[in-house]
Amino acid sequence: MADETIGIIGAGIVGLAIGREIMLRRPGTRVVVVEKEPDVALHQTGHNSGVVHAGIYYTPGSLKAELCTRGRLLLREYCAERGIAYDECGKLVVAVREDELGRLDDLEKRARENGVPGLRRVDPSGIRDIEPHAAGLAALHSPETAITDFPGVAKAFAEDIRAAGGEVHVNFPVTGIKKNVGSIRIESGERSVTVDQVIVCAGIQSDKVAKLAGDAAEPRIIPFRGEYMRVREEKADLVRGMIYPVPDPRYPFLGVHFTRRVTGVVEVGPNAVLATAREGYRRTTFSVPDLVGIATWPGTWQMARRHWRTGVKEVRGSLSKTRYMAEAMRYVPEIGAADVYRAGAGVRAQALDRDGSLVDDFRIHRMGPVTAVRNAPSPAATSSLAIAEHVVADVFGG
Repeated sequence: MADETIGIIGAGIVGLAIGREIMLRRPGTRVVVVEKEPDVALHQTGHNSGVVHAGIYYTPGSLKAELCTRGRLLLREYCAERGIAYDECGKLVVAVREDELGRLDDLEKRARENGVPGLRRVDPSGIRDIEPHAAGLAALHSPETAITDFPGVAKAFAEDIRAAGGEVHVNFPVTGIKKNVGSIRIESGERSVTVDQVIVCAGIQSDKVAKLAGDAAEPRIIPFRGEYMRVREEKADLVRGMIYPVPDPRYPFLGVHFTRRVTGVVEVGPNAVLATAREGYRRTTFSVPDLVGIATWPGTWQMARRHWRTGVKEVRGSLSKTRYMAEAMRYVPEIGAADVYRAGAGVRAQALDRDGSLVDDFRIHRMGPVTAVRNAPSPAATSSLAIAEHVVADVFGG
């Protein structure tokens, strides 16, 4: 029905993109977005690296591969229309050790299957042509990998929703989702909104909110804090675009890398440290309920048994700027611990199955009138407009 009311829980970039898509595709539909914070895009959207991915890493045929490829094109067009900063400064994925060359071969094959535009393999001389201060044995160059202002994009999506007659309500923490005959009530203490369908896009809280709607406990969200260093101004010109390591295929994380932001600053990071709170952007932030939730999930202990050595290494890097930069200096030897200072941090909402498997692909559940986006980490921001198309097609049947 064109006169339905659709409730969206979560005003990050994915929830807002879905709200905007509904308003565009279903004229007459009332869209109500609710957000617990005082503004939009204050969590994952506002704490990421600003990178618009081109699809290098993702398993061919997966949702990530499909939606990243289309999402990048849609996002580039949208930023041009709205005058939002979008810079195709390019990315190098660099192998610095002989034992990484085989993984680089595999990555190149995957990227080509995903149709990454302009991809080429370069030797040490080619690396220096693109990034004169970088070092490595070989690299993949993705010239259309870009940087943008994702919080700015999210705010523009919110403006689009409101301009089309939709609603975005902040300071609305969801405390209950009650299914009635023919309707659903989204509750926030004494306040409530009655809708026909609900789409949950709650990011770091997605499993908790989905549970309120009757979804399964699995997968559980486990928070990983990603900490950044900022390169001092006098060394920032040593990096032109983005310089990444060859990722470890065991993990969905991409490794510590150099990224130029649209503001002109250069950052190093993020690492991946198990956080002590879901919204634990500082090392000193602790949440007992969140820690209990992590500790009581069977998958946590399975994950710890498999990957504890990597976890210890990440913690050491978190505590020591020298250790943190030791890895990064393999790629840009002229930028060391004395050339950076601690900047911000983000928290990745990493979904973890009961058997300890780190969920890699996007995961979206449908439960009648409730749709829950259960796992949407990077490249969700890049893919947001394509995720919106996918979800809206599923909810409304094409």
